Amino acid sequence: MTFYSPWRHLPSIFRKGRPIQLTFFVTRDCNAKCPWCFYLRSADGMDAGGVELSLDEIRKISRSLGRLLWVAFSGGEVFLRDDLVEISGAFHDQNRPSVLLFPTNGLLPERVHDQTEEILKRCPNSVIVVKVSIDGVGASHDVLRGSPGGFEKAMETHRLLGELAGDYVNLELGINTVFCSDNQDRMAEIIDFVGGLETAGTHTISAVRGNLIEQRYKNIDIEKYRHAADRLETNLRSGATGVHRFTGSRLKAAQDILQRRLIHRTLSEDRRLVPCYSGRLSLVLSESGEVYPCEILKSSFGNLRDFGHDMRKLLRSERARAAIRPITEGACHCTHECNFINNILFNPRLYPALIKEWFKLNGLRPAPQAPPPSPETASCRPSTRANSAGP
Repeated sequence: MTFYSPWRHLPSIFRKGRPIQLTFFVTRDCNAKCPWCFYLRSADGMDAGGVELSLDEIRKISRSLGRLLWVAFSGGEVFLRDDLVEISGAFHDQNRPSVLLFPTNGLLPERVHDQTEEILKRCPNSVIVVKVSIDGVGASHDVLRGSPGGFEKAMETHRLLGELAGDYVNLELGINTVFCSDNQDRMAEIIDFVGGLETAGTHTISAVRGNLIEQRYKNIDIEKYRHAADRLETNLRSGATGVHRFTGSRLKAAQDILQRRLIHRTLSEDRRLVPCYSGRLSLVLSESGEVYPCEILKSSFGNLRDFGHDMRKLLRSERARAAIRPITEGACHCTHECNFINNILFNPRLYPALIKEWFKLNGLRPAPQAPPPSPETASCRPSTRANSAGP
């Protein structure tokens, strides 16, 4: 089987003139009640109204984007969208992404299993990444997410998806854990539990973010985050949790390690450490057509329905140029993991540190070299030129 190659996007290392990653919030519908959800329970949430984009509208938007490296679906619970298979197929055929990412709370095991299998069949040239949310072991997970019986359902979802992994080489199974004030003292238990699962998928943690209605969930101990990151790194190196299955998987694993260290420092120092490419390399699309440079910033580029569903036209607008200006000028900072992926992989000044971690993962000794630049010196002068989405 031939997968869409991620190496097609190497030019974006040097010319960050068009988006190669899209986060698409396909629905606001959700069957969980996670109190730290920055999308549904934020104090200043994104566009809270409007009719969901239809499949035909999504196809038009997809055609205007050109080739993408990866598409991350989000919500709400993405598997509640009845046409998720068709939406995935549109991006697969028209944008040729190396990775399609689907997070799920796992509350609908059979539905998630069946739709995932259909997506695997429909999108054979992309790696299909499904991440099940686990924020505690047993009852603690249910309490955190306001979902009685949620842990058992999530684990059943994980088990069913694990069965698919043996039949489909383009499936990558993983677990994601939100790191917040209410589970930070149980992170070792969660990480060890995931590391002991029979299906050794990937395990990631996401630091709670956004302007939440209940801000107490953001009262996290930074050193406890560091300890969790170290434990994840140990499990990754020992093989307790797996590496990614797509091309360049060990490079991505090395990026995961470096990313968590930068996030810890960002939290500790409360400032931006590396240039951010949000709004240039990555975009966020809401279920009703609003486009944002980032999940955290609420300044919209505009609504695609007002631009004939043409992303190129929208990104050339004065409103889009104004919305991206604060990012290029370094006026904000965050810990959003999706942003850090692009900010590391497409920043050449971080490559010495990235290569060092890659050597460690492969059990090799890197050749002697000058010390890698610190994140402070890894700041390329940000371009203020507006995006142009092209083929």
